[in-house]
Amino acid sequence: MYGIVQRTLAAFSFVLICIALPASAQETVRIRGTIERVEGPVYVVKNRDGAELKLTVTDNPLFVAIVKSTMADIKPGMFVGSTGVTQPDGSQKAIEVHIFPESMRGTGEGHYDWDLKPNTKMTNANVEQTVAGVEGQTLSVKYKDGRKKLLVTPETAVVTYVVGNKDDLKPGTKVFVAAAKKQPDGSLQTPRITYGKDGLTPPM
Repeated sequence: MYGIVQRTLAAFSFVLICIALPASAQETVRIRGTIERVEGPVYVVKNRDGAELKLTVTDNPLFVAIVKSTMADIKPGMFVGSTGVTQPDGSQKAIEVHIFPESMRGTGEGHYDWDLKPNTKMTNANVEQTVAGVEGQTLSVKYKDGRKKLLVTPETAVVTYVVGNKDDLKPGTKVFVAAAKKQPDGSLQTPRITYGKDGLTPPM
């Protein structure tokens, strides 16, 4: 079983490269929404902007679950991602931190614009140090061409990835799709659906 899980997680690194790329309005769509209903192979999703989207998956899709984690699980040397807002001192106030499995190290590495909220940035990097402070904990992280400090407050969502199951995708499940491709009939198709386990909303 361990070997199967590791092989599945290793496949994430290939599919998740799209996280590092902005979604083109003409070719791909980023989805943050809730499954309204399932019609055969089609997931009808209500997007966060209120639009109803019809989503299908490619052959051999990946289903990836997001589960709660804690700062205690983050150690120097780990690879993490974080959506944050730039502070006056150049640090990032983290809205969320997601812990990548070791097999996903390097996924989307860097610091770039993100669209979770206005003026947010995504930082995917290696943890160099964690320091507790008055406002929360600070993660010092390093990516290929720079460093950032991430301030993690009590309001920051901390999560990690686990292997998912298609059977979890039911009405009410919160989903995130980094880049679904538009089809000729107006529907969307993706090789990977990330979803919140046990009612969790993917925070990225």
